[in-house]
Amino acid sequence: MMGRHNFKKLKIWQEAMDLVKETYKIIDEFPDVERFNLSSQLIRCAVSIPSNIAEGTSKSTNKHFNKYIENSLGSSFEWETQLIVASGQNYISKEKFELLESKIQQLQKMISRFQDGLK
Repeated sequence: MMGRHNFKKLKIWQEAMDLVKETYKIIDEFPDVERFNLSSQLIRCAVSIPSNIAEGTSKSTNKHFNKYIENSLGSSFEWETQLIVASGQNYISKEKFELLESKIQQLQKMISRFQDGLK
């Protein structure tokens, strides 16, 4: 049995929420043709990261919480892949890509370290 976490106080949740904001900013630059494709996928993935962290905090054991943290990590890798696609289509600048890639990789490390602490 574990003590419940307040997800709003978790650094990984806060960082993931920042990524959601960044995602909304970058898709504004995307062409209209992507509105229901890459844009919506990026948003879904970005929102899934902090959502899974938050949902996991409601679980009664670290084992169950870990499953949600794992889903969150999976969504972060999916988001990174979609960022690479957006960059390949020249929807975002090289500078913006590098900044966001660095940000998502940092978040992935933080989530992994958090996950290690649950085991």
